Amino acid sequence: MDNLDTGVLIAIVYGGVVIAAFWLAMIIWAYRDMRARSRDGLASLLVGVMVAILTVPGLFIYIMLRPRETLSEAYERSLEEEALLQEIEEKAHCPGCGQRVDSAWQACPSCHTRLKRPCRVCNHLLELSWEICPYCASPQNQYIPEDAVVNTSRHVARRAPEPPAISDKWLANSGTSSTTQGYAASDVPQYVDDNY
Repeated sequence: MDNLDTGVLIAIVYGGVVIAAFWLAMIIWAYRDMRARSRDGLASLLVGVMVAILTVPGLFIYIMLRPRETLSEAYERSLEEEALLQEIEEKAHCPGCGQRVDSAWQACPSCHTRLKRPCRVCNHLLELSWEICPYCASPQNQYIPEDAVVNTSRHVARRAPEPPAISDKWLANSGTSSTTQGYAASDVPQYVDDNY
């Protein structure tokens, strides 16, 4: 019977050591997990005390209430978001209409605004303001736009060309005082032919 009592005593001590080790492991795991999820040292300490007092139910309560992501996961997510935003911001935009354009385009396909020009010597695309090609070091002519662009409220309107000058023989004499429907004769265009 002594052997049986000794065997039961050894089993109880062994079970107690295993339970104590498991209890201590739960406390340490909860404390470390909270430290990985929060910078607040007091919160980590409170979680450790809660798990120490409530044991397994305290661990389940902590698992249900803990923050979703660790600090390193939050940092990685913020880096990914920042990289995506930077990629979006790095895309070139047309100065005329604001549409996204490719860095290899010479003109905007939406509003036809000139974006870049080729080098006279090596044909690499150059910014319009560059006076020298950085690839072949050849001097470039100053870029002068072919027509003026008026940029108002993100819409591009090309200025209408000046109308051609009209010869005096096609204009009516402005000295006549006749009126047509309340308009002065100089306001109404008239056909004049010198052959009569």
